Amino acid sequence: MSFINKFFSKKQEEDLNEGLQKTKDSFFGKISKAVAGKSTVDIEFLDELEHILIQSDVSLDTTVKIIERLEAQVAQDKYINTEELNTILKKIITDLLAENNTEDIEGFDYNQVNHPHIMLVVGVNGTGKTTTVGKLAHQFTQQGFKVVLGAADTFRAAAVDQLKIWSEKVGCDFYDKGMNSDPAAVAYETVQHAINSDADIVLIDTAGRLHTKLYLMKELSKIKGSINKKLPGAPHEVLLVLDATTGQNAIEQATKFTEATHVTCLALTKLDGTAKGGVAIGISDQFKIPIKYIGVGEGIDHLQVFNKQAFVDSLFS
Repeated sequence: MSFINKFFSKKQEEDLNEGLQKTKDSFFGKISKAVAGKSTVDIEFLDELEHILIQSDVSLDTTVKIIERLEAQVAQDKYINTEELNTILKKIITDLLAENNTEDIEGFDYNQVNHPHIMLVVGVNGTGKTTTVGKLAHQFTQQGFKVVLGAADTFRAAAVDQLKIWSEKVGCDFYDKGMNSDPAAVAYETVQHAINSDADIVLIDTAGRLHTKLYLMKELSKIKGSINKKLPGAPHEVLLVLDATTGQNAIEQATKFTEATHVTCLALTKLDGTAKGGVAIGISDQFKIPIKYIGVGEGIDHLQVFNKQAFVDSLFS
């Protein structure tokens, strides 16, 4: 039983295209205007492309890489028209994502990993963190896995209540100790509950406070330590949830969380609500951490496994 279908479905493709529409309208509308009437990539066009990429929140360092590779490519291939330019840019961006450990994971099989498989979910409040946990639980239960949700964000009653509602909605187990409980104790007991109930996958939601990096580091270290004490080697994944609509602020959040704990993968939410979907390229390049999931709408099925080729194809469609 595989969590991911082997093929990117037509429905997923349609959802992705719709979710990236604002970015496509902004990004490629501007590129089309910049290239109109040109038969070569000149300095004026490169300056304009740099401006467009940065406006799309691709980040300065990543933009420079793309520009340098484009210059090298067109020097060999002698750029002629918009279609050829798009083909070159598609390859550059796809190669960049591949170099930065963002690999397509079709066929990833949770039956072949640890049982229970523990995923610790971190991120700032408001990024869609708890909703992402709920949507992941839905996807896993749809695949036939027994899922437990752990409410380790004990500082907000709304977070605990929201997670419980998600568990009821998708039909999975839920564990909490109430408001103001020790998050590390909740995490520990959630794992114990999962072991006792022979669960397959555990998703542990954490608080999204960013008072200071030191505070964050201590709290996450304590939570991870308690999980590892109960189940050596766990957590098996640490998923950082980032809000794409915040653009460069998402990169700042990623900086703080990656300094505070070992993040293994990223989820980029709310891509449908921004024209700055290029932040996916910049974050991947800057942190060398794979993007595993993207949110392309509010629906329960609108959280997709990130497929770099489908993402780039959609941007250029």
